Amino acid sequence: MLLIAVVLFYLGVYKRYEPLLLIPIAFGIWLANFPATGIMEDGGFLALLYKGVASGLYPPLIFLGIGAMTDFGPLIANPRSLMLGAAAQVGIFVTFIGANFLGFTLREGGAVAMIGGADGPTAIYTAARLAPELLAPIAISAYSYMALVPLIQPPIMKLLTTKEERNIKMAQLRPVSKVEKLVFPLVVTLFGGLIVPSALPLLGTLMLGNFLRESGVTERLSKTAQNELTNIVTIFLGVTVGATASAETFLTLRTISILILGVISFGLGTAFGVIFGKLEMRLSGGKVNPLIGAAGVSAVPMAARVAHKMGQEEDPTNYLLMHAMGPNVAGIIGSAVAAGVFLSLLGG
Repeated sequence: MLLIAVVLFYLGVYKRYEPLLLIPIAFGIWLANFPATGIMEDGGFLALLYKGVASGLYPPLIFLGIGAMTDFGPLIANPRSLMLGAAAQVGIFVTFIGANFLGFTLREGGAVAMIGGADGPTAIYTAARLAPELLAPIAISAYSYMALVPLIQPPIMKLLTTKEERNIKMAQLRPVSKVEKLVFPLVVTLFGGLIVPSALPLLGTLMLGNFLRESGVTERLSKTAQNELTNIVTIFLGVTVGATASAETFLTLRTISILILGVISFGLGTAFGVIFGKLEMRLSGGKVNPLIGAAGVSAVPMAARVAHKMGQEEDPTNYLLMHAMGPNVAGIIGSAVAAGVFLSLLGG
């Protein structure tokens, strides 16, 4: 386990793969795998901090910060982006079926499948509620694959698109009014709370953060959510999740299965997003670049940047970033809804 911690340190420090989380997770592993420290036993330092994970407190607080950082303007300007974000979540449900064939219980399968949403806080939130014994491998898998978005996604995107499709230029998005930006989080919270109540802790805090951002009168609260609060919770979350990765629970064949299922789920999410992007391309008469569908997996903003970069590789004058941000932020909503569905159906 100490060697695994060193590998994660290397990926975070030298490769800069999700360093804000991989480094705290690695240090948590480093702290918890020395004998007789008692650091994760009842009353121990990390055991106290871990209560924020077990109770489901930390992920919604991180969603509060994400909401305060996120501009939903591209999604509001192009509401069809919601469908691309939803399509990218199909991989989650396909992987859920596959996990059950491999011997995972329904609750464990739901937790493992959420890795494909490429949304670390949601994966942790779901795992803590459905399968806390699998929390460490699920969290490490989720954040590792988020970090590897620039390596995993491009081959799938190229395989499913032609050069002509990747060259498609999209019309500039319309301006979005302040009223629209204020109404949007209220509407999403309303429908989310009515349709998938179990998703409301994530959706509600995400939209609260966004409302603080867009209101224009709570700048101090918005900045606190974006910076101090998110940074503190990220440290607590990363270290305590890493500390659950003891050799007895982590170095097993099930962990290898989780890693494999995670990358399959992530790959399927990317593929379904691109396929649905091709469908929208045809329905729009060639006005939608299918590359933006891959951004629906929720890894914000990395997946949107990957779609933009691939478009520019074909044509340096092709700017897809803002178009890809629509499905990207829709993916955050989609992954929270998918988590809510699992929690409702599986008793989380």
